[in-house]
Amino acid sequence: MITWDTIRYVIETIWLINLALAFWTVFRERRDIASTWAWLLVLSFLPVVGFVAYLFVGRKLSHDQIFTIQDEQRRILEQYKHQQQRLLEAQKLLPKEEQSRRDQMMANLLLNTDNALLTFGNQVHLFTDGHAKFDQLIKDIDQAKRHIHVEYYTFAADQLGHRVLAALERAAERGVEVRVLYDLSGSRGTTYRFFSHLEELGGQAQAFISSAKARFNTPRLNYHLHRKLVIIDGDLGYIGGFNIGDQYLGESPKFGYWRDSHLRVEGTAVLMMQARFIMDWNTTCRRTKKERMDLAGDYVNVRTTRLKNPDRSMVPMQIVSSGPDNDNRAIRRGYQGIISSARHYVYIQTPYLIPDDAILESLVVAAKSGIDVRIMIPPMPDHPFVYRATEYFAHYLVSNGVKVYKYDKGFLHAKTMVSGGHLASVGSANLDYRSFRLNFEVNVFTYNEQLAGELKAAFENDLKDCTQLNEEYFDQQSAWRKFKQDFCRLLAPIL
Repeated sequence: MITWDTIRYVIETIWLINLALAFWTVFRERRDIASTWAWLLVLSFLPVVGFVAYLFVGRKLSHDQIFTIQDEQRRILEQYKHQQQRLLEAQKLLPKEEQSRRDQMMANLLLNTDNALLTFGNQVHLFTDGHAKFDQLIKDIDQAKRHIHVEYYTFAADQLGHRVLAALERAAERGVEVRVLYDLSGSRGTTYRFFSHLEELGGQAQAFISSAKARFNTPRLNYHLHRKLVIIDGDLGYIGGFNIGDQYLGESPKFGYWRDSHLRVEGTAVLMMQARFIMDWNTTCRRTKKERMDLAGDYVNVRTTRLKNPDRSMVPMQIVSSGPDNDNRAIRRGYQGIISSARHYVYIQTPYLIPDDAILESLVVAAKSGIDVRIMIPPMPDHPFVYRATEYFAHYLVSNGVKVYKYDKGFLHAKTMVSGGHLASVGSANLDYRSFRLNFEVNVFTYNEQLAGELKAAFENDLKDCTQLNEEYFDQQSAWRKFKQDFCRLLAPIL
């Protein structure tokens, strides 16, 4: 006869075994303290479900993969450094007579953290609407002469995806080299067959560090290629927040109008975008056996005459990357550098507001020091757990003097930061743990009065369609909603 004491003994034994396995699982890989405690919480209180979740999203990249990626970076960046040094020989990095001490400190921070060389001679156009951005991108693809390199988190097999793919196929048919990188998880519904005709025409496409044979043993569910890059003929590039999909044109009934930010760049910064793509392509070739790319003159076509007589419309900029392949967290440090060095204002747009302690306290210190700190977030979730955590941190920041706004016109997906007369950042990295530690991201940090003014004006124009969040807004929320916010905050390091 089975007694209650026997049942209790079995349950306690199972729980202790599960707890031991949880500790062994989490501590066998080096990770930060916040992530360690979050995973211990999940594995301890969700014995079976927690371990299944960890299998797909908790595993870190293997040492072999990390070594491969870092080795690729070192090998390629060293070659690009020499090319950049020759291109920049005629100028000093941010001459004192032209730029502020703050800009010089930021440039040094990013150079020393990510080998992000400062480039000059860049002309930039800001897009905040998907229709305008993709119309221009397709036009540029149709005018390509030598090569097109595309890298997106999402390449959807919908109407916009087919439009972009058709333009790439036309280019391949003309003899243009076409290569496409996409994230397998971010491009759900897009199969390898989607690119089959492009490959028949001579183009190439592959999912980042994944292959058809490795769909289930690659921990891709937690390590996304979140970058959004296009490089055309070596002197024209796109970088920012837009992905390829109908929802980014505002055609999703759930999200409505889609507000994002993207830059079209002509100039020497495209060299570093090209280097980033080559690193990611060659790292992925390790699994897919695709043709690797070599640095050759054909991939560099920057008009160096632009370096000799730069004018005010030309934007000094650094292309900064980060990801789980290194612990430098260059973009996060760049964000913190902008916030902590602000003297008048910091305007931030981000769809996910889940900052780590360093960024969180930098925002609070800035606000309490009299800096005008404003953050804009979406009005609705695209990931429920993430949005509840966003609400928790929004409430904390509001209670500490930061102005937080909810964008009511549609879904806000822009990842921008602008501060002072020159300094700004646009790219793929959100203000959250995932972008800082788990995703492969790329941002551009710029030092230009005209572009900073455009980004500030765009932010201020968006304020017309915003609701400022205050204590009354949060007080009116239900106890259940507040509980979900508190609970999701505990999971913040693994969201």
